[in-house]
Amino acid sequence: MLELLGRVTASEDRAGAAADDEGLVHVTRLPARRARVAPLPDGLPEVLRRRLARAGITELWEHQAETYRRARAGRHTVVATGTASGKSLAFQLPVLHELVEDEQAVALYLAPTKALAHDQLRVLRDLTLPQVRAAVVDGDTPRTERDAVRRTANWILTNPDLLHHSLLADHRRWADVLHRLTYVIVDESHVARGVFGSHVALVLRRLRRSAERYSAAPTFLLASATIGNPAEHAGWLTGLDIGEVTIDGAPHGPLDLGLWLPPYDDERRVGRRSVLREAGDLMARFVAADVQTLVFTRSRKGAEVVAVTAQERLGDATDDTGQRLADLVAAYRAGYLAADRRELEEALRVGRLRGVAATEALELGIDVSGLDAVVLAGWPGTTSSFWQRLGRAGRAGGSAVGVFVAQEDPLDHYLVAHPDDLLGRDPEAAIVDAGNPYLLAPHLRCACQEAPLDDDEAARWFGDEAPALLAADVDRGVLRRRGGQHFWTSRRRAAAEVDLRSAGGRPVRIVDADTGALLGDVDEARAHRQVHTGAMYLHQGRTYRVADLDLERHLAVIEEAPTATTTTRARTDTDVAVLEELESARWDHVSVALGRVEVTVQVTGYDVLRLGSAEVLEHVPLDLPPVQLRTVATWYALPAGAFDGIGLPRARVPGALHAAEHAAIGLLPLLALCDRWDLGGLSTAEHPDTGEATVFVYDGFPGGAGLAERSYRRLPDHLALTREAIATCRCDDGCPSCVQSPKCGNANDPLDKAGALLLLGHLLEVAPAG
Repeated sequence: MLELLGRVTASEDRAGAAADDEGLVHVTRLPARRARVAPLPDGLPEVLRRRLARAGITELWEHQAETYRRARAGRHTVVATGTASGKSLAFQLPVLHELVEDEQAVALYLAPTKALAHDQLRVLRDLTLPQVRAAVVDGDTPRTERDAVRRTANWILTNPDLLHHSLLADHRRWADVLHRLTYVIVDESHVARGVFGSHVALVLRRLRRSAERYSAAPTFLLASATIGNPAEHAGWLTGLDIGEVTIDGAPHGPLDLGLWLPPYDDERRVGRRSVLREAGDLMARFVAADVQTLVFTRSRKGAEVVAVTAQERLGDATDDTGQRLADLVAAYRAGYLAADRRELEEALRVGRLRGVAATEALELGIDVSGLDAVVLAGWPGTTSSFWQRLGRAGRAGGSAVGVFVAQEDPLDHYLVAHPDDLLGRDPEAAIVDAGNPYLLAPHLRCACQEAPLDDDEAARWFGDEAPALLAADVDRGVLRRRGGQHFWTSRRRAAAEVDLRSAGGRPVRIVDADTGALLGDVDEARAHRQVHTGAMYLHQGRTYRVADLDLERHLAVIEEAPTATTTTRARTDTDVAVLEELESARWDHVSVALGRVEVTVQVTGYDVLRLGSAEVLEHVPLDLPPVQLRTVATWYALPAGAFDGIGLPRARVPGALHAAEHAAIGLLPLLALCDRWDLGGLSTAEHPDTGEATVFVYDGFPGGAGLAERSYRRLPDHLALTREAIATCRCDDGCPSCVQSPKCGNANDPLDKAGALLLLGHLLEVAPAG
């Protein structure tokens, strides 16, 4: 495969390129791993043993056997091992054993995606165990079928959203299921992090409460990718004491891994070629070489662009059988109809497709084996996702190829420039905060509607802060207190006011002006930036222009603009006010702190840019109200005199601070499971609350998500990573790979790359050692 990687990634139009500057800049071979096995448990029911033998399973890997032992003993467990390590069998086996032996037992399986739930259903049904009646209930399930599932199924596969909106909200209809609930499985639990993870944690606490009211105490089994804190994270999610199984006994074939830097667009070395075009070209080359390839992108649009690029590159070329190669390439993403998704999954699984560009929907455990190559179009956000996606290559046990194509981002650039750090770094910790009052309060209302809630029970299930939040809702008239208990008073469902995939606030609906069709929605807090009047909006490969944003009706009306030659970029003013300093430290004359802040953001207008370039054609003013966000931030502040000592003129200070802020936001995902879009920042030469030059980095969610705190706890490491990323970027004055930000509301002006290096170097000189 190493020879194949070199041959496929070679290109005649790259002749003369600096080997360490663009194209394939690093190749390494990751060795194969041998299996560590254990015998099938002695006590397995004979019918289950026979079905396993028919499926070719005559022994277990060690982590599967250990998970089985713990689960059968009723111990809450998380199994956190690599891709293709058989985590599914690890939790399936004890549950199947229980369902075969106890006709009253019920298992509830939760997956983050519909595709994963359906893949699990296929595996369970292939076993043809008459005692196991498995069924999926999700948004695609007709209501009449849901009734049948409630009556007959003993293994119910669903997702946290349906659990929240339907099963718990209608718990009386699901009373028999809750009464017999024996196991709860949370698959791909590492996905439940940040705000989404905090929502899931509160839903699981409500599930445990409802189950207890129906006299059930289920055992929780969680399956996770390799993260830095599997047991701690699983405990945060469930509110239980969770044991972990992390020793991976599964085998894996060798993997040849290449790191790829797209070439610069021109001699000015300001920007590089699109990561999506590069990934599409690579996929076309692999497909032409008869290498079944999966390309992971970070967006729906990205998957479509990669697939189209590969198809265009392949043109009318055919394989040895006369099959047109472009017809063997497709995109897979959320948003397709259920039948289309199933057809694509099956075509990839059986080899009818040779190239697929996908979003994370195909990362999460779908059993796709025999892939020869995986291409990552940009850093997937976390170390665990990086290995999870690469693990799709060589799942059948043979050798395979992986290519990581860096996009224009400080984090991607840093990792490609430091392959030893990339390959040897520990996985990040997943963060969950079920005590975030902005999330907890609406879930308490849901709990009150499910069953009246008193203060003691609220504290027991939801933490010590819960009674005060209940009292506040009583004062607001949202809840009623009677006999020491809190009751939901509205005729509306409390669950309808909580979107698990949102940080809060009523979403803004996006409606097609011509058809009236609802095309999607966007968080209220992000609507001003993304769907302001005049904004260009992309939906399923089509370009629209926002005709009107009606904030009172929470409605954005859009019109199709098929011949658009421009795009838009919002311009914003941001202010940060310090509300409360939670912790602080002194590094000589530098102050660093963690605290609660109020962020005020106002979209003041937008730039119209020529499509595919940074050329600004027009500045358009807007009159939108400011949006407030109370969250958590970390910050550092320096007195004005500090810059004289490092040779940084006062006129360059704003650009240096701004560049350091951008790069720090881009690198924080190396320390915490997050994305740069989960964060915000502000830099100023003199902040009114500190009286000094200050850089803030804050969580982009109400109440915070633990990300800024992670930066504060490891600030010297964070700043060192930031400086290294800037220093190793070969651009002259700053580019998207180091200090420019795609979300900057000030059009990346001013920025001073050299000044940022001076500033960060000085901060590291005075930072505490170790």
